Amino acid sequence: MKCLYYVAPELESTSRVSDDLRDVGIDDFFVHVIAKDESGLKKRHIHAGNYLETLDFMREGFLGAAIGLFAGVVGCILLDQFGPFAAIPWFVYVALCGVATLFGAWEGGLIGVEKENKKLERFHDDIEAGRFLILIYARRDQESVVRHMMTRRHPEAEFAGVDSHFVNPFTSVKRRRTSGDRVRA
Repeated sequence: MKCLYYVAPELESTSRVSDDLRDVGIDDFFVHVIAKDESGLKKRHIHAGNYLETLDFMREGFLGAAIGLFAGVVGCILLDQFGPFAAIPWFVYVALCGVATLFGAWEGGLIGVEKENKKLERFHDDIEAGRFLILIYARRDQESVVRHMMTRRHPEAEFAGVDSHFVNPFTSVKRRRTSGDRVRA
C-alpha cells in the first residue's frame, strides 16, 4: 500500500476530491486530510488526520527505546563489573534492560507528542497557509487509477509526494516541487 500526498487549495476542492475518490473505489477510511482548521472537515464528514499521522510519538518512542536499551546494557555491564552485589542472577540483568528500554520508549513518546510528524515537515508551510494535505492510501493496483482521476478531475490539487506507507516512521516522503518533475528526497 502506498500513501499519495496531494495539496488542495480550499475546502470545497478537498470535499470534491473525497467524493471522487469514493467513486473510484477508495473507501473513506483510506482518505485522511490534515488541515490547520479541522472544523470544516467535520462539517463535510471528511476524515481528519489522526495522531499517528500528525504527531511524531512513534518515531521518537522507537528512538527512545533504542537509547534506553543501550543505557540498560551499559548499566548492566557496569553493575556486573563494579557492582556492590555478588552473584546477581541473569534475569535481573534482563529485567533491568527491559525497564530501561520501556522507560526510554515512554520518554521518547512524551517528547514525540510535542513534535510534528517528521513526514509532515515538508508540508508545514502549506498547512499553515490554510491548504489541505490529502493522504490517500491506495493499493498498488489502485494507484494509477487514483493518479489519473486526480490529474483529470482535480488539476487544482497538486501531487505533492508519495511514500511507501505512512505508518513506518523511518521512511521519508519524496516531496515533488511545484515547478518541474524533479523530486526532492
